[in-house]
Amino acid sequence: MINSKLPNVGTTIFTRMSALANQCGALNLSQGFPDFDAPQTLLEAMSRHVMNGHNQYAPMAGVLYLREQIAAQLLHHRGVSCDPESEITVVPGATEGIYCAVMACIGSGDEVIVFDPCYDSYEPAIALAGGRAIHIPLTPHSFRVDWQRVADAMTPRTRLIMVNSPHNPCGATLSTEDMLQLEALAEQHNLLVISDEVYEHLVFDDRQHHSALQFPALRQRSFALFSFGKTYSVTGWKTGYCVAPPALTAELRKVHQFVCFVAVTPVQLAVADFMVTEPDYAATLGAFYQRKRDLFCGALQNSRFSLTPSAGTYFQLLDYSAISRAPDRELAEDWTRRHGIASIPISVFYEEPPEQHYLRFCFAKTDEVLLQAAERLCEI
Repeated sequence: MINSKLPNVGTTIFTRMSALANQCGALNLSQGFPDFDAPQTLLEAMSRHVMNGHNQYAPMAGVLYLREQIAAQLLHHRGVSCDPESEITVVPGATEGIYCAVMACIGSGDEVIVFDPCYDSYEPAIALAGGRAIHIPLTPHSFRVDWQRVADAMTPRTRLIMVNSPHNPCGATLSTEDMLQLEALAEQHNLLVISDEVYEHLVFDDRQHHSALQFPALRQRSFALFSFGKTYSVTGWKTGYCVAPPALTAELRKVHQFVCFVAVTPVQLAVADFMVTEPDYAATLGAFYQRKRDLFCGALQNSRFSLTPSAGTYFQLLDYSAISRAPDRELAEDWTRRHGIASIPISVFYEEPPEQHYLRFCFAKTDEVLLQAAERLCEI
């Protein structure tokens, strides 16, 4: 037997709810993945590179051709110039990139600010690095950051702050003012920042995504993480990238090379080809997913749920307080079994869950599935 380094960690809620959905034959609006396929040209590019023999190790930092296209996209969409050689690292999924960033900069006793509801991979990485997560809850219901509370939480041990926008699981986004507050605090306390931006292109209602890379002082102290799986509807390809200044990139790569070493070669080449042929594809995603959000929310008008339309991501929170006061985890499992629709309880992302009653539903589904799901929810 061994002494567990993560004694309080079990199988993730995403795995458990998807397994329960499969077991019950339920509509799976729990785990965040599309039930429709990626663009045909991207799939064809993948097949082409596999069949052309591009199946051996890529360079540790990623295929340069892809890193060059990432740099071009960052300039095109964010107005940010990045050196593909020294500032961009291709990783086998943003989760691995986040883990490597935490391991690169956190040591024993260091404190890391995280915001609840907090994506479930953050704290285990902090714990494995020997650090301590300091949980600050977002304001209930609005899910805004209380920056005074953040400032009050600073200690001499505070080393890193982790932000996630658009936010999973609640769908909130950080404003320009939020980013300026983050920038000021990071400068004042000499903090590093991990900015999880995997849903960067999924923002709605004429909002704009604000990347840490667009704020000069943050740019010099941030690891920014992105996901091709989310952008191109290929979550199973597990490929993303990290952008950081050269000194931080060098430290991230030291860890990355001993965690997974490289991302998958034909995936990298296929994504690079697609970025060349479809440079504006990502800019279409906001409208595409906003229509799905609106379809799902509109179909729930006659339900007993209350909701505020999601500002970003492909997740929608539904407030079930008019229906039940049962704990969200209990209700999510019960409704999967009894009503055939799986969701994610958000209390599991809190250190101390507040008194609120939300379930998270993924609307990255076909219109038929969304309407069927809404019909079942309206019957509850």
